[in-house]
Amino acid sequence: MKSSTLKHAFKSSVPVMFGYVPLGMAFGVLFQNLGFAWYLAAVMGIFVFAGAAQFMAVGLLAAHAGFLEVAVSTLVLNSRHMFFGISLLKRYRATGIKKLYMIFGLTDETYSLVTSTHPPAGEDDQNYYAALTAFNHSYWVVGCALGALLGASVEFDARGMDFALSALFMVLLIEQWKQIKNPIPFIIALACGLFSIWFFPEQMLLVAIGLSITVLFTAKSKIEMVK
Repeated sequence: MKSSTLKHAFKSSVPVMFGYVPLGMAFGVLFQNLGFAWYLAAVMGIFVFAGAAQFMAVGLLAAHAGFLEVAVSTLVLNSRHMFFGISLLKRYRATGIKKLYMIFGLTDETYSLVTSTHPPAGEDDQNYYAALTAFNHSYWVVGCALGALLGASVEFDARGMDFALSALFMVLLIEQWKQIKNPIPFIIALACGLFSIWFFPEQMLLVAIGLSITVLFTAKSKIEMVK
């Protein structure tokens, strides 16, 4: 992989770094407070690599949830990645371990970067996407490890750190707007979010994601049928 590809991927991933490290630290602190060894937070970051699911796991583990409950909850929460994957079938042309890793490492933030940024001219886009995935993955693991170490060594108040995720999504939203410049998807997402907050405040995120995906895919299908 060319150094220019790595440099460009790192530059593109910097906004994610500023969100993933503090958010991963918040997770590490919460996870360590359950009584687990600090290094297990990093291990979970390496092999699970799912921010929302890992935060959910903290609550489930604290409530002594069973394996089936954890599995079903994680499946429902991460089901949106199936739609991400479908939309990237043409972009992810790599084969072997590289493609498997890119699929494993696909997060909301990585998806946003893959669809809104481009590799340097004349360089392999698959290496660029793989580098983006690896950088984002490493930021998350480092954050999880640092947070768990802090939680194990000093008394640490993690309240408010989860705002880093909201700030990160705002940055990615702006990048998506610069790339798409079509207000319809954003209006639909806003309407679905407001609807979910009003009628399903406790499950707002899951309902908003599912509703947005359904509306967008339905609208796209009808437009294609008309054409």
